[in-house]
Amino acid sequence: MSDAIAQSVIRNVVIIGSGPAGYTAAIYAGRANLSPMVFEGFQKRGIPGGQLMTTTEVENFPGFPNGIMGPQLMMHMKEQAVNCGAELIMEDVVAVDFSERPFTITSTSHSVQAHSVIIATGATAKRLHLPSEEQYWNRGISACAVCDGAAPIFRGVELAVVGGGDTAVEEAVFLTKYGSKVHLLVRSDRLRASKVMQQRIFNHPKIAVHWHSLPIDVYGEGIVQGVKIRDTITNAERDLAVGGLFYAIGHTPNTELFAGQIELDATGYIVTKGKSTATNIEGVYACGDVQDHEYRQAVTAAGTGCMAALEAERWLSAKIPF
Repeated sequence: MSDAIAQSVIRNVVIIGSGPAGYTAAIYAGRANLSPMVFEGFQKRGIPGGQLMTTTEVENFPGFPNGIMGPQLMMHMKEQAVNCGAELIMEDVVAVDFSERPFTITSTSHSVQAHSVIIATGATAKRLHLPSEEQYWNRGISACAVCDGAAPIFRGVELAVVGGGDTAVEEAVFLTKYGSKVHLLVRSDRLRASKVMQQRIFNHPKIAVHWHSLPIDVYGEGIVQGVKIRDTITNAERDLAVGGLFYAIGHTPNTELFAGQIELDATGYIVTKGKSTATNIEGVYACGDVQDHEYRQAVTAAGTGCMAALEAERWLSAKIPF
């Protein structure tokens, strides 16, 4: 499709991003005869489809009793979106203009106008960038205990969680269901978690807190078998024998593109109204992890993708004859 053709037709809805939220929005918008255009975007590894493209087995997405590989799940969703009438473009959006209607969305080789926009650009888990991180990612290193903690690799072995906030404490407690012991690695001498959460972890018989502890690498034969730790005070290094390392150091919402265009909260997530996916810009909706800093699950992202498409359809029906 040429730029001239793209600019000559005002799209009913353009979806920015893919993953469970973006593809689900595309499925619902396609079934509503909205002919959605989806800019899938790219992960840092060059693969559209969101964070599930970098995971292995997904056991908690409904409908797959024996689990399913993350990339395979995304390929199913992508194919379903196409079958429902979505037009997918494997490009990044580089600029948006929400200042006037119709909105303008510019990708690396297209410029299109749209009556409504659904944002599904997700969030990126913060990493430690350890020397062996890439080698052991999904082979003992994870950024989501709820997603991966029940995997066979983590059952009955000692595990480590790095972080000091509520999320780190929650994930450490969660992992006690599967690991024989959980080590919480904190780089300072105190937790940032709430007092209630701190008491929960200090009183837990299966959790040990390690102060002034900074992971500097992992090691093992094919899978993680230990973590190398540096003392942040003395710089002394030691090995901790664990079968898994979970990052709980936060996420970064992928909202740089929308800064100054749409309302963001103090941490950069898109603000939505009440229980809806509506943003402060009429006709612009946000779904998935880009507006969810609490649950961050594939199934909740898909749910909000459904919501965004239904809300966009209702708004278009009321505002734009089509």
